[in-house]
Amino acid sequence: MDEAIDAVDEIIGQWARARPGVDVSPTGVIGRVTRASRLLDRAAREFLAEHGLEAWEFDVLATLRRAEDVRMCMKDLSAAAMVSPGALTNRIDHLLDRGLVDRWPAPGNRRMTFVGLTEEGRRVADDVLERHAANEARLLSGLSADDQDALAALLRKLLLSLGDTPAVSCAAGDAAATTTETATSGVTRGSATR
Repeated sequence: MDEAIDAVDEIIGQWARARPGVDVSPTGVIGRVTRASRLLDRAAREFLAEHGLEAWEFDVLATLRRAEDVRMCMKDLSAAAMVSPGALTNRIDHLLDRGLVDRWPAPGNRRMTFVGLTEEGRRVADDVLERHAANEARLLSGLSADDQDALAALLRKLLLSLGDTPAVSCAAGDAAATTTETATSGVTRGSATR
């Protein structure tokens, strides 16, 4: 029985006919990773839109929600969200307007700004998280659990080879300067030091 072909097989076949001397075999991996990323991204965006969120909004809320004390410095949040500090500032402004996050300067360090979830932000993140996880499981249901584990291991190996490692956290001394109690009592909507 012949295996089903996908769009990438067709592209590789077209290149084989158009430029038979060029090795396009890496397209088998890169093309599929790229196409899968786009399809998964589109499905996630559609799901989140049904719940009143943009994908980037959920990304920021989820990143803050999984932080140990549900707050992060802007530098760490920017690295985790893989967006520039300027883009993150605009996103945080939007989430401030929606009442989902607060931000405040770090005591003793005017250059550092912290961002944390409001109670509403935490509620929204928690409300959507379980449904989002179930939706992701549905999207991967074409693969067995073993296949998913093997694919995750291979993708981790690829990402590490491309230099994708956890971001370096804000300096420990700077982060330690703000306790949760101090941070919460010092919250003022829209008071970021830029």
